[in-house]
Amino acid sequence: MPPLTFHWFLPTNGDSRHVVGGGHGSPATASGQDRPPSVAYLSRIAGAAEDLGFTGALTPTGAWCEDAWLTTAMVSQRTERLKFLVAFRPGAVSPTLAAQMASTFQRHTGGRLLLNVVTGGESQEQRAYGDFLDKDDRYRRTGEFLQIVRGLWEGKSVDLVGEHLQVEDARLARVPDPVPDVYFGGSSPLAGEIAARHADVYLTWGEPPAAVAEKTAWVRDLAGKQGRELRFGIRLHVITRDTAEQAWAEARRLLDGFDTETVRAVQAGLARSESEGQRRMLALHGGRADDLEIHPNLWAGIGLVRGGAGTALVGSHDEVAERIEEYHALGIDEFVLSGYPHLEEAYWFGENVLPRLASRGLWTHPFRAAPAAAPAPQVPFAGR
Repeated sequence: MPPLTFHWFLPTNGDSRHVVGGGHGSPATASGQDRPPSVAYLSRIAGAAEDLGFTGALTPTGAWCEDAWLTTAMVSQRTERLKFLVAFRPGAVSPTLAAQMASTFQRHTGGRLLLNVVTGGESQEQRAYGDFLDKDDRYRRTGEFLQIVRGLWEGKSVDLVGEHLQVEDARLARVPDPVPDVYFGGSSPLAGEIAARHADVYLTWGEPPAAVAEKTAWVRDLAGKQGRELRFGIRLHVITRDTAEQAWAEARRLLDGFDTETVRAVQAGLARSESEGQRRMLALHGGRADDLEIHPNLWAGIGLVRGGAGTALVGSHDEVAERIEEYHALGIDEFVLSGYPHLEEAYWFGENVLPRLASRGLWTHPFRAAPAAAPAPQVPFAGR
């Protein structure tokens, strides 16, 4: 199996010692004001992630957070090696401009861009940005978008008259080096088809292992029919402590901070989501505030107030490492993690779980060279 890769999260919707909600049509909750997403604060998180051995950091997209392209461009200048998994929506920018932006980002950061393509599951939010296509048509447009972008990155001149996009004699003066990996998620049939044709990494939210195995097998089969192989990643929150009791006490503290009216309002908003992935997240907890451990060490409490990824790995450092191994055995090689607050939780995970995975031969620090081999012993030259 390939070694594990870990990414952290930049909370461009604000950070707190409490859960900051938002996403999929729901606004960021008031707790996001506790630590505003300034470039200085986000750079502290990015620097910590870089030092601890996270390969990259995801930034979200939408009306509920800061713009991912601009924010990561600024934070990149305060880091040296960390990559940025920039989430963006194809309907908000032309494919030629997006390909050019990616190429520019690669040159100015030394090749530290990864792209998370988000089709957009909420028509109401899409319309606020001037996008009036329905969900299925948004996915079809995404396919055309990635077809154009891929061709441009290969140095081709691209002409396409598609159902939703049209370009003529499109080309880049300079192609990106390296070409950024494309991350893509989605649980609908069209999402699977787009991922199979265009993605490098298929991302799923943190469902129980049996559901994840079913989903990855589905996408792997679709990609195989296209003659392609994908990598697989999972998006989770994490609460890891020296003992399981301490970790679950922290989960209960977060849960105690959920205002009943806020939970009701967020759940009502998320119930209107068009996203199949969001529907699956909601089904894990059903709006209940009890019985939230849906698999050993997998807690669905975050999804009560937050759209998108709503589950967390909760437990002792050894237990969290074991759950990661369990997902890895299913073919998950990349983990996109987060925790509240993001600065402190990066250290909890990076200083305690990553060394355990390293000791098991599953992970190596991406920015630290292996120890140099000992010099060969000097043998006296007998001819003198």
